[in-house]
Amino acid sequence: MENHRNAAKAFIVRNGKLLLIKRRPNDVHKPGAWDIPGGRLEPGEDPYEGLKREAFEEISGEIKIIMPIDVHHFTRDDGQKITLTIFLCDPVFAEIRLSDEHTEYKWLDLKAEIGEFPNWLHGPIKRVLEYNLIKQ
Repeated sequence: MENHRNAAKAFIVRNGKLLLIKRRPNDVHKPGAWDIPGGRLEPGEDPYEGLKREAFEEISGEIKIIMPIDVHHFTRDDGQKITLTIFLCDPVFAEIRLSDEHTEYKWLDLKAEIGEFPNWLHGPIKRVLEYNLIKQ
């Protein structure tokens, strides 16, 4: 059987800024990289429920899922194949408490230089801005 998992990530925007979280330096996949909340789903898990679970585990915050905005297919550093769906989300939380999987967070203006964001987020950022998908 092939080593494949589905995953979901939360593209959380507040006041025109995207929430980024930094992976711990000893993470097996992309150590020290900036990321957005979310992760691999359990086999058969509903992506909406799985994303809410993952976001709560990573930032201790509730989210409201608005819509899917992108799909990526890639192979993790450990060889696992992933189909990742990125969902536009509104934050329902007031504060962030990171799990031990991440070391810091920041809110980065979506209109910042595109190079300040991880490469795999360039498409979703351009799409969100082009189609005016966020509430101002």
